[in-house]
Amino acid sequence: MSTQLWYEQLPSGKSWTGLWSGYTICGRCRGIRKFEGACHVCGDPPFDFTPRVMLDEKGKEHTFPAVFMGAEGRYEDYVYLGMMEREWNRPAPGGSVSGASAISQPSDRASIVLLFWSYFETRIERLFRQALSHIPKGISEDLLRRYSAIGARLNDLYSIAFDSTYKHDLEAVGLGQVWPFLAKVQERRNQFAHGQPQAIDDMVVQSVVENLKLEHESWIAVFNKRAAGVP
Repeated sequence: MSTQLWYEQLPSGKSWTGLWSGYTICGRCRGIRKFEGACHVCGDPPFDFTPRVMLDEKGKEHTFPAVFMGAEGRYEDYVYLGMMEREWNRPAPGGSVSGASAISQPSDRASIVLLFWSYFETRIERLFRQALSHIPKGISEDLLRRYSAIGARLNDLYSIAFDSTYKHDLEAVGLGQVWPFLAKVQERRNQFAHGQPQAIDDMVVQSVVENLKLEHESWIAVFNKRAAGVP
């Protein structure tokens, strides 16, 4: 009996951008919380979903549903997910990449891996920017400039800022199985960038798509561990 993958369980008409659905920013600790229940980071009470009633200048009542901000960092978060979904769902073009030999052909959908890694890097930068927001901006900007490579950020800068590594934090939040996946994607992405396009094969693409939801949830858990702050 086959098990459905996360994207196959999405409601009809829902896209991969739905990974951000159901999440918002906590108004107390600035962590990422779900709409239901209290914030599991700081214990802030559940939201009040009661519609708001407002009066206009003529005294007429207008009722509006409760509105909350999304948890995404920027609009590009949706763009990355949408582009990956589009690449996954489009018919495979077939044929070979122009100028590449048969033995150096990447997957037809190799762009999914490149998009994912760029997306991951932007979220790691978001984690650092919020976690370091309590120190002078000049210092945080200098640190991010000095440690601009993702490998240095996941290890060296992480050690400076948190006395840990991203790998250890994944293990601490109970999602250590995500690290081997990230390490493999980083390795293949680097090989692709340094003359081995065939490193991103169909198996790597499949792994990225299958693990996208779990990686998303693991990043939120680590973000809340390091970037959320209880007043």
